[in-house]
Amino acid sequence: KQSDVPKNKETHTGSLIEQLTTEKYECMVCCEVVRIVAPVWSCQNCYHVFHLNCIKKWARSPASQAEDGNSGWRCPACQNASTQVPKIYTCFCGKVNNPEWNRNEIPHSCGELCGKKRQGLDCPHLCNILCHPGPCPSCPAFVTKTCECGQTSHSVRCGQSTKIHCSNVCGNTLNCGKHSCTQVCHTGKCSPCQLTVRQVCYCGSNFKEVLCGTQEEFSDGFGNFSCQNICGKKLNCGRHNCTQVCHPQPCPLCPRLPQVVYRCPCGQTPLSKLLELGCVERKICTDPIPSCGKTCGKPLSCGSYEFVHTCESLCHEGDCKPCTHTSNIYCRCGFKKKVSGFLFFVAAITFMCDKRCNKKRSCGRHKCNEVCCVDTEHKCSFVCGRKLNCGLHKCEEPCHRGSCQTCWQTSFDELTCYCGESVIYPPVPCGTQPPECKKTCTRPHDCNHPVYHSCHSEEKCPPCTYLTQKWCMGKHEKTVFLTILLPPGSLNLHLYTLFSSFICCHKCNVMFFFFRIAARSIATKLTDLQLGDSVEISRLITKKEMKQARLQCDEECLALQRNRRLAEALEIDDNSDPFNIRSSGPKYSDLLKEDARKDLKFVSDIEKEMRMLVEAVNKGKNPKKSHCYPPMNRDHRRIIHELAQVYGIESVSYDNEPKRNVVITAVKGKSICPSNTLTSILDKEMHSRPPPPIPHYKQTDKSSGSSGLSKPLKEEPVIDYFDVQD
Repeated sequence: KQSDVPKNKETHTGSLIEQLTTEKYECMVCCEVVRIVAPVWSCQNCYHVFHLNCIKKWARSPASQAEDGNSGWRCPACQNASTQVPKIYTCFCGKVNNPEWNRNEIPHSCGELCGKKRQGLDCPHLCNILCHPGPCPSCPAFVTKTCECGQTSHSVRCGQSTKIHCSNVCGNTLNCGKHSCTQVCHTGKCSPCQLTVRQVCYCGSNFKEVLCGTQEEFSDGFGNFSCQNICGKKLNCGRHNCTQVCHPQPCPLCPRLPQVVYRCPCGQTPLSKLLELGCVERKICTDPIPSCGKTCGKPLSCGSYEFVHTCESLCHEGDCKPCTHTSNIYCRCGFKKKVSGFLFFVAAITFMCDKRCNKKRSCGRHKCNEVCCVDTEHKCSFVCGRKLNCGLHKCEEPCHRGSCQTCWQTSFDELTCYCGESVIYPPVPCGTQPPECKKTCTRPHDCNHPVYHSCHSEEKCPPCTYLTQKWCMGKHEKTVFLTILLPPGSLNLHLYTLFSSFICCHKCNVMFFFFRIAARSIATKLTDLQLGDSVEISRLITKKEMKQARLQCDEECLALQRNRRLAEALEIDDNSDPFNIRSSGPKYSDLLKEDARKDLKFVSDIEKEMRMLVEAVNKGKNPKKSHCYPPMNRDHRRIIHELAQVYGIESVSYDNEPKRNVVITAVKGKSICPSNTLTSILDKEMHSRPPPPIPHYKQTDKSSGSSGLSKPLKEEPVIDYFDVQD
């Protein structure tokens, strides 16, 4: 009832006075009634009233702190932040501490005039009613206000927020300072002048149409804007033209005037010294400037930051000739690029190479892929987009490493079980499962038997576990059955067929045969059935029923028997090879043998794995069987691919470096185990070679003082390059 905000201030204040007087107002913190003698505190933003002790506890609790942590605590009603915690019980106007309750006055008030300034208004008058809760009412005084254009005045109530408009034309001067506003009395500033005028550039060669009053501050008395072309006006000398870009008046002095030029063109020698050496004195700007004859030496615009190129011509007028040197210009990422020196402004240009950055971004998932990258942090600019733990929403934070945070969305609706007995009250985090309920399931069922399972959140109920009796098809005997109703297409559909039909051992036998299953044994396996597991029923079937359930021979079976009898008549063994197909040994390339000698243990392990894979697929029921090797280098992957061709195994490489790996797949009837493996062939080659020669020792004379044998002869030892060890 306190959430309904009154339509005006008077109604709001009156509602608070009535509820506090009748003790029907509740504190939002403790949800208890605010008594007329209890110390209270009132929020100056929303005017809600709380117990003073309750608001003190709330202000000190962590839940009341502002989000930034520096703005103080928040009001429980309007969330307005305050820095100071209330400590003293005061009246509503704040003049009296610990006001005493008077039966003839408003509870928690001092009984004096309020005297507070009205908030949000330009009213200079103070509140003239007694101390009260809630906002102060509107000011009853009347004042004289002028209309928006200032031509008429009216008497209105003080603090009235409505603007006064008359029917006269505004007539105020517009922004251009030349024209007047033609709109009727309006609020705010007048609109800019909408008349168009023609403006000329500073050099007088271009014109454009603009709104009146725009770019007036850039006027030089002749033009208002720059056309960005060369000025071209005659200079004060009357012989040369201005070479600057269109600019305000006036143009600068001629740069070749005698009173302006004091040095030679290269700037190394003053003209006074050249005049002493016999040079002709200049009279006008067209006279040539004397040359000093030295090397110009002016820095050119090419070159690099380490080495500056200079002009090698003699002192001259005008621009320098192009540079004949070459320099190394570096792009911003450090890639070196050689640029010819006659390209002007090369040093001022920021070069970017076409090399793309292959480093991982901060998320570890994406590559930087920036051209000529100079970034050191490589922050990822993508959105994460992975599903959160709730499974409903996606992570909206920038792409990051590690797991995403829990879903921040919360529901303020109650989460109940299907029957509504168990409830989780809000706030409920997103992804929360419905609560467990111990009541009996109330969902509609396909059968009319009693329900023994509890309430659940899954849409489908578990199978019915009620025991029933059913006659055989010939009405000879009755047997107890466990009724299990399973949906079509499930893995236990065969059990459903067995349960739905029962045939005894009398004359009820028809062309179909149905197994008799003891209901008591199946009941013990009910838990496995509910979990979706299969049940072994071969132990529950008699030998007689197993004999009758034997499959009859079809065309394929007859063909196999005929081939077997033909092989016995021709005395052909199944393991023999009459066409010498299997006796021809496998062919291993020389390159494969050479690689195998370098790492014999690796090849031996690969061949063992391939033989085990081929034997497993030939003995098993599956037509294919695969094996995945760990990531390895290119040479090892090539050995696996070549060996797979010999064994008749399919091999494919996946993923990118350095995690590229090989997956092999053996196919029944296609993959074989060769009689001679590559490892056995290499072992035979190593054992067939002669052993290395034994070093010879020279026998010395006993009289020489040496005993026994001397040092071995300096002969090169014989190395067996085929004896490779790990």
